Amino acid sequence: MAEDFAARLRKLDSCAVSDSLDALGIKGTVYGLYSTTVKRRIAGRIQTVKLGPADSAPSKRHLCTAAVDAAQEGDVIVIENHHRPDAAGWGGILSTAAAYKKLSGTIVDGPARDADESEENNYPVYARSSIASTARGRIAEHEWNTPIDVGGVTVKPGDLVIADGSGVVFVPADKASEVLDKAEDIQARERAMAAAVLQGKPVSAVMGGDYEQMLLKK
Repeated sequence: MAEDFAARLRKLDSCAVSDSLDALGIKGTVYGLYSTTVKRRIAGRIQTVKLGPADSAPSKRHLCTAAVDAAQEGDVIVIENHHRPDAAGWGGILSTAAAYKKLSGTIVDGPARDADESEENNYPVYARSSIASTARGRIAEHEWNTPIDVGGVTVKPGDLVIADGSGVVFVPADKASEVLDKAEDIQARERAMAAAVLQGKPVSAVMGGDYEQMLLKK
């Protein structure tokens, strides 16, 4: 079922999904993350990584490599990287590997680097910022495939995410069916409204009282 939900999510945009979450009273929209490489919508099932201080969590493997190796085509790597603003939680070799495996993209709640290399691989990365400084000696992987925090939203492995030019929105796996049903309804109604505008109907009439009631819980 997760694959079916991911396919449905890829036909939507972040705004419709965010509106659906609002209507259902679910927290999932994150602020301040933006595309640092390829400006392309991404959506898929999540593999999680939690980063933290390097001195308290020595690791024998490079951060995020286990998640990339475990991810399936279309998955999204989502990284909690809160410890230091000068330490990149994602880089170019990881983007090369992820692109080779046909992952959908990566989202970093923190900085990422090697933006040019990621773009050369046509691989989308969303992050708080782009920097050049390495993770080595600054941060390390503490956990992967466990719940993480992204912008105040609890994100679990197997949850869904969509990211595009408007923002990043997470969908809990156990709420995916009702969130997607509502988002598809919202998108269909907004497309009908856009068509009405293009047919000459005044936008004040199109975006009247019915539009303001569209997101009320039902």
